[in-house]
Amino acid sequence: MNEEIIDHYHCCASCRHFRIQTGEGKRVTMCSRLGYETKPGYQFNCWDPKPRVKRAMERKLNKG
Repeated sequence: MNEEIIDHYHCCASCRHFRIQTGEGKRVTMCSRLGYETKPGYQFNCWDPKPRVKRAMERKLNKG
């Protein structure tokens, strides 16, 4: 897949392991695979895009 397209979508918020937990009046963003707190814009090499993100990347690739 085109590196430019991957770079555009590659972040924790678009990964299938990204979770938002709420409790005690605060919101915590977590990586369920790594088991620790993260931020939506962070990037890790273990990134595995959500199915809807994969579809969006494929659509963008087919347009270009």
